[in-house]
Amino acid sequence: MWPRIDGLRTLDLGVPGELRDRLNALVLAGRKRATAGLLEADYRAEGEEPETVGERLVLVGSDGQRVTEVVVESVDVMPLGSVPWDFARAEGEGDADLAEWRAGHIAYWESVGQAVDDGTAIVCVCFALAPPA
Repeated sequence: MWPRIDGLRTLDLGVPGELRDRLNALVLAGRKRATAGLLEADYRAEGEEPETVGERLVLVGSDGQRVTEVVVESVDVMPLGSVPWDFARAEGEGDADLAEWRAGHIAYWESVGQAVDDGTAIVCVCFALAPPA
């Protein structure tokens, strides 16, 4: 089960340290509006279901503390090989094209011990900075 803060599920991008700090900065700047996760390894293994439209999530920093809140705008589950460029571009990490996005994500997931291929189920979540509650 994922950690909760004030009853909300947390959103932890990448791994703690430089990567998470960089990704969080992109969210705060409005450049990163999406994230991708592995249905089996990131959700099912943790006993979690994918996010729902309208759900508020607490974005956490490398220290596990609240950075901000985001609100989920869309959620799609699809094979890695079917992820569209519009979604990849919304991740805001500067990939030049879909091939670069796929290669970077495959390398990341493999670096954390998850083998993936074009048939691996991916949860594609689009979000926006949440207005104050």
